[in-house]
Order: sequence, then structure tokens, then C-alpha cells
Amino acid sequence: MTTKITIIYDNPQDEAAFEAGYPEQVGLAKNLPGLQRFEAAKVWPKEDGSPTPAYRLFDMYFEDYDAANAAVATEEAAALFPKIFELATGGVRIVFADVEQG
Repeated sequence: MTTKITIIYDNPQDEAAFEAGYPEQVGLAKNLPGLQRFEAAKVWPKEDGSPTPAYRLFDMYFEDYDAANAAVATEEAAALFPKIFELATGGVRIVFADVEQG
């Protein structure tokens, strides 16, 4: 079953700094072994101006859980994940999930 790793970025302290560093993370993610595809999304702002529950979402798709798990134990992941935590000044959550449709 296809597995995805989702990175949920909370609202950064400095949006401009986040956006300046974000393309590098996307580029590093593309180097993960076994990556089949990815999706990047920016959360729409709330109409009332209150903070959104997240700022950006990044999904990386792999053939299965074993492939995703193996990918995060590589040199490529060792280059990616410290950059994620460095840039995520508002917080970040990373989850593995089975894709049930698609």
C-alpha cells in the first residue's frame, strides 16, 4: 500500500524567511531514494485574519511503508530533515500514513 510522509509546518515566526528557504527543502526532498511523487501546498489564510491551523503541507509518496522508512534512514534524508527543523520556527509535525485512495 502506498505510504506518504506528510510534513505539516505550523505558522513560521518570519514568513519571508520561511519562503526564502522552502525551495531548498523541496529540492532536497526530491533526492530521497524511492520517492514516487510529492505535493506541496500552502494553507489559505482565514477570512477573519486569525492564524491558520498550519502554514504549509508537504507530502512525499513512496511505494510502501518499508520504502518510506528506508528513505528516512539515508544520507539524503540526513541532509533534508535538519533543514526542515531549522526552517520550521513555528513548529512542525511529521507523520507517516497509508494512502487509502488515489
